[in-house]
Amino acid sequence: MPPVPNAFDTAAGAVPGEEWNPTEESVRPVRGRHKLAKQRGGSMARSSAVLGVGMIAAVGAGGIATAQEKPSTAISMPDVAEKAKELPGVKLLAGGSDENVAGQPLTQAALTASDAKEGQTDAGEALRSRILQQAQSQQSQAEDSARDAAIEAAQAKAAKAQNKAEAEKRQQAEEARLAKLAKSFKLPVSGYQLTSQFGEAGSLWSNGHTGTDFAASSGTPIRAIHSGTIKEAGWAGSFGYRTILQLDDGTELWFAHQSSMNVSAGQKVRTGEMIGRVGSTGNVTGAHLHLEVHPGGGAAIDPAAWLRGKGLTP
Repeated sequence: MPPVPNAFDTAAGAVPGEEWNPTEESVRPVRGRHKLAKQRGGSMARSSAVLGVGMIAAVGAGGIATAQEKPSTAISMPDVAEKAKELPGVKLLAGGSDENVAGQPLTQAALTASDAKEGQTDAGEALRSRILQQAQSQQSQAEDSARDAAIEAAQAKAAKAQNKAEAEKRQQAEEARLAKLAKSFKLPVSGYQLTSQFGEAGSLWSNGHTGTDFAASSGTPIRAIHSGTIKEAGWAGSFGYRTILQLDDGTELWFAHQSSMNVSAGQKVRTGEMIGRVGSTGNVTGAHLHLEVHPGGGAAIDPAAWLRGKGLTP
């Protein structure tokens, strides 16, 4: 016999033979007591929930039992505070002695004894202070070096300027001296031409030329280069007629190859006074004055250089 439909089966939206999940809109209110039809999957869901709760309870109980059965193990922890005090710088921070940290490198963040004396209590601040001090020291050294270099450069410049000024002063003094000497010295002849110089070699001089030759016309006046005394005046072999004038400092001036002489031995002469005339006597090839200079009556020197030293340019 087919099942008799009840009030729920006849509700709107119900389909015979299928599971129906009533809602508040699809169920009509029914008076009286009634029973809901059991849903097919309900018992399975309740069984699964009960099984899950049981398994959780079993696992929890087992875990508690296992933990209770195992004996407790003591865990040994080092005394961190004591170990920390052994680190560089920590003992000083804790108020202890800094004997172990004095002189430690700053890379270990240690406070040195000098830092402690200066009141430093922070390793980082001490390192920063040390770096600033080093930077200031380097800057000071650089400034000192720059200042020393500037002082040396200034001193060198001043010394150079002083040397230049002194050299100019000496040159001016020498020029003044030569100008004064030039007034007291005079070239022996005028209208001349220099031919043979001192030291030249030739067939006429066995040991080289011992004087300077002033070629001039025969009879040209020969004048005293400086004031002095006539030491000799006469014939001298290959020198022809020669006059020796001795200056106050002992220097002897030889005037050779003269055609005539106007002075005699022992005579005093002044600068520019005529003492003879140009000629070609002795060992010569033409009319000229052969001049020699003998300082202190000794060996001959270059007459041209000697004349330049007296402010004269031959």
